[in-house]
Amino acid sequence: MAQLHFTRQLARFMDVPTVDVAAPRLRAALDTAFAQQPRLRGYVLDEQGALRPNVVIFIDGVRCRERRVLDDALRPDSQVYILQALSGG
Repeated sequence: MAQLHFTRQLARFMDVPTVDVAAPRLRAALDTAFAQQPRLRGYVLDEQGALRPNVVIFIDGVRCRERRVLDDALRPDSQVYILQALSGG
């Protein structure tokens, strides 16, 4: 199963365990994680369902290529990292 890892920053607001998913595409994997932790959706996606500007996702070390459809393919053993950018100086 693919594994989704959410940034530790989100742990300030909610429980964000690693999520194991059997999904062929990134959108389906995220939907599985959001079903387990609904509040997580608002931190990752905007009102139209696209990635928020301050969020980046890496799949097996490669940045996801599309921010709206989120149709990047996942392998059964993919490692997916969902990160929020930090601001400030």
